[in-house]
Amino acid sequence: MNNSIENIPILSSQLRADIVETPAIIQQASGLKLFGKKIKSIIYTTDVAVIANCNADAVLVVYPWTPNTRILEAVSTVSNIPILAGIGGGLTSGVKSTVVGLFAEENGAQAVVLNAPTSIETIKNVKKAVDVPIIYTVVSSNLDIKERIDAGVKAFNVAGGKDTPELVVWVRNELKKLGLDESFPIIASGGKTDEQIHKTIQAGANAISFTAYGVTEATFQKKMEKYRREN
Repeated sequence: MNNSIENIPILSSQLRADIVETPAIIQQASGLKLFGKKIKSIIYTTDVAVIANCNADAVLVVYPWTPNTRILEAVSTVSNIPILAGIGGGLTSGVKSTVVGLFAEENGAQAVVLNAPTSIETIKNVKKAVDVPIIYTVVSSNLDIKERIDAGVKAFNVAGGKDTPELVVWVRNELKKLGLDESFPIIASGGKTDEQIHKTIQAGANAISFTAYGVTEATFQKKMEKYRREN
């Protein structure tokens, strides 16, 4: 009997056939364990319809507006996968980030995410308030890795655009200097192609986030075209 990954039997149903599937190449990542669950693929979206109909291992709920507890509540209502919840760090910081972090944890988030400009003081305050891991988003090499780890950061989320693989390598090298290379998790944005995702994994990312732009609209358009042909 051939039990290779290419021959995995599929169980589904007619009503759930159109789930949003993660790029298969992400399975080449080592993964990280979050409260005992292995995480390799992380979907980056706030679309609750996509979150409820995807096969990702976790969801990254980060957006460019002030963190809103109603958005977190909506996501936690539909999600059956771990939530990595954005709690600010830029314009939203200090007490506000701490309060949102508490709310996120109470509503089922299994990690909180702070943006790149977050001050060390804010990281320390969030650490005092929440029990779930703090993930810090790295957007450039212009920061002190050790200082953030000492403040309470437990993982890095690398988002460097086209330079993400190079930035992952830099973070890995900084972790090596601290003797933390093998034990410290890195999440990174994978890009749009399998080649970009593979390069990011090879650079040292344990888990890959991928964006689900326009998935709801594209799926709905495909179904409407099918309905028109049938009628």
